[in-house]
Amino acid sequence: MKYSALGKTGVNVSTIGFGTVAFGDEYGTVSLEDCRQGLMYAIDAGINLVDTSPYYGRTLSEERLGAVLDGRRHEVVLGTKCGRYGFDQFDFSEAAVVRGLEGSLRRLRTEYVDVLQAHDVEFGSIEQIIHETIPAMHRLKEQGKVRFIGVTGYWPRILAYIAESASIDVTLNYCHWNLMMDDMDVALTPVANRQQIGLMNGSPLHMGLLGGNGGPPWHPAPAGIKAVAAQFAALCGEYGTDPALLALHACFQHPSVATTVVGPRNVDEVNDALEAMTFRPSAELMQKVSELMTPTFNTSWPSGLPENQPTLD
Repeated sequence: MKYSALGKTGVNVSTIGFGTVAFGDEYGTVSLEDCRQGLMYAIDAGINLVDTSPYYGRTLSEERLGAVLDGRRHEVVLGTKCGRYGFDQFDFSEAAVVRGLEGSLRRLRTEYVDVLQAHDVEFGSIEQIIHETIPAMHRLKEQGKVRFIGVTGYWPRILAYIAESASIDVTLNYCHWNLMMDDMDVALTPVANRQQIGLMNGSPLHMGLLGGNGGPPWHPAPAGIKAVAAQFAALCGEYGTDPALLALHACFQHPSVATTVVGPRNVDEVNDALEAMTFRPSAELMQKVSELMTPTFNTSWPSGLPENQPTLD
């Protein structure tokens, strides 16, 4: 396993981060035993960053993670989130941050988390997040309940604005650096590098679209993007290549990302991520993938409050 510094935190994290969206049955039903075996296998393979949220499965992910991580908590850099608690349930107030973390700690069966991040900040008031949410997280940090704090979200420019306006340690951007997108590097990556903020990349499979199975029915991407994803899967099939393997491999090459968070459902999918670290695609296939993606490259979809929609994305 390869490791990188998580910004200026003093902590090194694995190139592969273990995301637990699947623990919340968000991509289909999984068993507790599959969760346990997958996570134990990942830890044994050197994966040390584990990411969850009370939103995933509406606390189910945290509950399962707390159960399967019992006895090995000390081996991982454990992160959870605050502010988002349901599909359209957001509360970034100080009271909600404090109350939310207490619930997370109980479910995770731990006295502290290494990372606490405000979840999907584009759905809240950015000024509230800067002036109320982040200061509340700083107070939790002072109390020893959190080691590092940050923000997550869809729009790179919003995350960059927050990073330049408040003191944070880490940030996670999803769906903006993979085979279909790279505009994280326009707004966010330079800020993270300059301020030594730990940069985490989420959704290397574009929330499932690049995995070869069409993605979940609730996926918000435009029909044209879904069509390109299907063509990508077919192209990979022509070359005898697993599309998920190729998509993960591409994300693992980013020089500034400390960890790329994947969402394995079982041991086999952990192995897929591990294989992607050493996978070497043919130059011909990569050229054809580039040509396929070019017409729709960096196409976003609406996410968050209307006032938070970046005009140039």
